[in-house]
Amino acid sequence: MKTLLGATAVKKKLKRNLGVYQVTRVLNAPENAKRRTKRAMGLESSAAKLFRFTAKLFK
Repeated sequence: MKTLLGATAVKKKLKRNLGVYQVTRVLNAPENAKRRTKRAMGLESSAAKLFRFTAKLFK
């Protein structure tokens, strides 16, 4: 509903203008780097996710 009313766009624009996203970019950088590394190694592929899911079922 918020998206239809345009509230989400206004909120994002305000955050962008205040510089909130630049701060969160710095704070989230380590986690983003870890995720990129996992993707490059193939740990986030569909096959790997399926393997982890099935492994959890048989624990």
